[in-house]
Amino acid sequence: MIANRKILASLGAVAVLLVLAGCMVLPGRFTSDLSLRRDGTFTFHYKGEIILAALAQGAKGAKAEPIPSEPFEQQPCTDPQTDETHECTAAEIAQQRAKWSDEQKERKAAKANEDAQNRKMMQSMMGGIDPDDPKAAEAFAQRLARQEGYASVISKGAGKFEVDYSANGRLDHDFTFPTIERLPMVMPFVSIIRRTDGSVRVDAPAFSTAAANPVMPGLGAMAGAMGGAMGGLKSAAKPGAKPGSDGPPIAEGTFTLRTDGQILANNTDEGPQADPASGLTRLDWKVDARTSAAPTALIKLGK
Repeated sequence: MIANRKILASLGAVAVLLVLAGCMVLPGRFTSDLSLRRDGTFTFHYKGEIILAALAQGAKGAKAEPIPSEPFEQQPCTDPQTDETHECTAAEIAQQRAKWSDEQKERKAAKANEDAQNRKMMQSMMGGIDPDDPKAAEAFAQRLARQEGYASVISKGAGKFEVDYSANGRLDHDFTFPTIERLPMVMPFVSIIRRTDGSVRVDAPAFSTAAANPVMPGLGAMAGAMGGAMGGLKSAAKPGAKPGSDGPPIAEGTFTLRTDGQILANNTDEGPQADPASGLTRLDWKVDARTSAAPTALIKLGK
């Protein structure tokens, strides 16, 4: 039974890590634009908030919870030969208390080791950034600022960063935003995936309420059942949630796609609209707490 509890506790910790990994970096308030040309060129712009979940949660995912104190409770004393109970002697009570004290020390040592391992895994997933470090936000901001495309990166506290990012080029490769140095498990805000028939699929998985929920709901439920093995990180977002509240924040903004290619599919409310200013066709998505389906479109470009 004890071994099973230890296994479940370990699985619970892993589950919380996976939940956190799924929503490590999230959008806050933003505006984003993407232009796709038939000749294969593109421009992309994201201006707004990027939220580092662990810092927004006050590093709950890395902080250790104290072990609840268990007061000493005297157990009945029995005669080993007759198995009859009797009033405990002072020596027997002292022996029970010593055993209880040793068990408490072992629990604390095991918990300290578990917390150290969880903290190590958390820092590894965050590319070496320690959520408890007062300079963690500054370190993350510097990491972003040195990457190509960021015109500005400003830390606003509570894991929130105001950024201005632009990229342009030719689609001779797939494109994903954001890609962050030493953070391999980031859900894309926007991705452009090429197909062999000359079309491209545009997805914005982080621009929906689903982005703030675990990528593996079963593991998320397990983490909840374990009481939050790494400090009670909430696995489900609530509409209107803000950094530091229960649940990750939810994106709020607009995503606009302009193209002179053939729009084969999209899930906008209004469908394709003429954009006289650019001479292109545009698709518009409003992103907020009611956005359950992530923006997506399939565009046929010239080969």
